[in-house]
Amino acid sequence: MKTIKRLIYGEIFTAVGFVLLAFLSLFFFFDFVDELASIGKPSRLEPNLIYEMRHAMLYVALLMPSRLYELLPISVLIGSVAVLARLAHSSEYTILRTSGLGPWRALRTLLGLGLVFVILTLAVGDYVAPLSDRTAQLLKARYQGRISIGQTGAWLKERQTYSNFSVNVGSMSAQGVLSGIRIFEFDNQGYLVSTLQAQSGRIEKDDSWTLHKVQRREFDTAGLKSARINHSTLKTLRWPSSISAEMVSTALLRPERMRTADLFAYIQHLEANGQSAQRYEIEFWRKVFYPLSCLVMVVLALPFAYLHFRAGGITGYVFLGVMIGISFFLLNNVFGYIGNLNQWRPWLAAASPALIYSVMSLGAFGWLVLRR
Repeated sequence: MKTIKRLIYGEIFTAVGFVLLAFLSLFFFFDFVDELASIGKPSRLEPNLIYEMRHAMLYVALLMPSRLYELLPISVLIGSVAVLARLAHSSEYTILRTSGLGPWRALRTLLGLGLVFVILTLAVGDYVAPLSDRTAQLLKARYQGRISIGQTGAWLKERQTYSNFSVNVGSMSAQGVLSGIRIFEFDNQGYLVSTLQAQSGRIEKDDSWTLHKVQRREFDTAGLKSARINHSTLKTLRWPSSISAEMVSTALLRPERMRTADLFAYIQHLEANGQSAQRYEIEFWRKVFYPLSCLVMVVLALPFAYLHFRAGGITGYVFLGVMIGISFFLLNNVFGYIGNLNQWRPWLAAASPALIYSVMSLGAFGWLVLRR
């Protein structure tokens, strides 16, 4: 069995590697073409900085770990289907079956291989891709402007002992400097207590905010006749807060590119402050279940080893496997949106595609084994 495992694992690893290389090369070309229009343009913040060819190449290269994370499961499916279909076509798999590779042993063998890809996907998606993608976005922001999500910026809320705060951050620079900061303070009865507007700010290591060029308005409503607004201007102000830099980055950047632990911490923050976290919970569970889709892919590929091929190539079967993989990822994205709109349980919306395709692939595998 060690020889059989070495043969199957080696063939699938080689095939998956070639498929990944082809996909990454294709996406590298597409991403680089998108960056060509920005080459030669000066930075909006520092006109002496020019976005050059080497910066575009570095930016696209930093996106590749995220592409690797996205493409790894479907590459596992294509590589596994190609190898198993080729073994079946050349009758090598029939010889392996007569050598002791029964159906359930074959399933266990491929699940062991799938676990290797699960660990690889988890490591890339939770450690390498978030760091490289954040670096890429900060590089882009340095040469092309600030990180923002539109004219309104990002909104966050924080609940403290005696006050509730609504925080709006307009944008974040490549150096982590926040700009366009507005903070609205409410008491526990929901009345507006004060507003604060700062031109810029930075989140310190203890998560407190250091704000610069601050304009503060306090609403004194002790009595109707004595109600007044106090204006003050401060050069700097320290605002104690539990809103960390990772939370601001989450609100400004795409949540699917974050580490699972950071996304979980942000969900806890939203729930503690009475905000809806449905979208982020679905994204969290998708990140949990996404590496496990590699197991679904190898199970989907296994029935192709039990097909009987007539004279001719195996291109049609490989194409069928590719279509099955694409439909899986399409359904995975669709279930995320449907679950968010219909308020499904986040784990159910994230796990449903994998469960559906696992049942289908195991059903096809069982039917082929019983029939053949």
